[in-house]
Amino acid sequence: MKPETVLDQITALGIVPVIAIEQVEAAVPLADALLEGGLPVVEITFRTAAAAEVIRKITEERPKLLVGAGTVLTTANLEAARNSGAAFAVAPGLNPQIVRQAADLGLPFIPGVATPSEIELGLAMGCKMLKFFPAEALGGVPMIEALSAPYKHTAIRFMPTGGIQPGNLESYLRVATVAAVGGTWIAKKEDLAGAQWEAIRGRCQAARAMAAKVRNYSADRQMDYK
Repeated sequence: MKPETVLDQITALGIVPVIAIEQVEAAVPLADALLEGGLPVVEITFRTAAAAEVIRKITEERPKLLVGAGTVLTTANLEAARNSGAAFAVAPGLNPQIVRQAADLGLPFIPGVATPSEIELGLAMGCKMLKFFPAEALGGVPMIEALSAPYKHTAIRFMPTGGIQPGNLESYLRVATVAAVGGTWIAKKEDLAGAQWEAIRGRCQAARAMAAKVRNYSADRQMDYK
């Protein structure tokens, strides 16, 4: 899948659940909860040993879910993500070596940034979407708006992640340069451990409804992922 297509799908959905999962057996029930909740996308972070196998399991058994790899810090992480079938990869920072390798592999990559210098490095390396992380700790919406001002003409887009919750989600989605929001609240480790699939579905539905409200998406413009 072309990088532009993947990033367009992420932008259309507006929310990317960011999930650290420790048990492979929870992969498919999690995927079903996301699909049924109307958020057919997920970022599985490489913060656990199970990440690569979880990505492989979901891509094989639930191919309608757009699966990405998160916390990609090393070339080994990136290769594992690609070999497991990840459609995109995300990092908390901007490592030029990883950005170049992702480009060589043809894997859409969203590096993390926090400063104008990092934004400019990302632009110079051809990154069209950047993760603003940790969003709330860095100043939240006012900071994104301030950082966006000098770069709006470049068509750069941001995916803020970190500290975003249902209570401040709308304010982030209303920022013109925000393509999507990373949702760590959608499914936490305790939800996965307790098989709280209904709760996860509910959070997906609420988040999706908010994105639809803010961006005026109509049902007939959305892809049928079910």
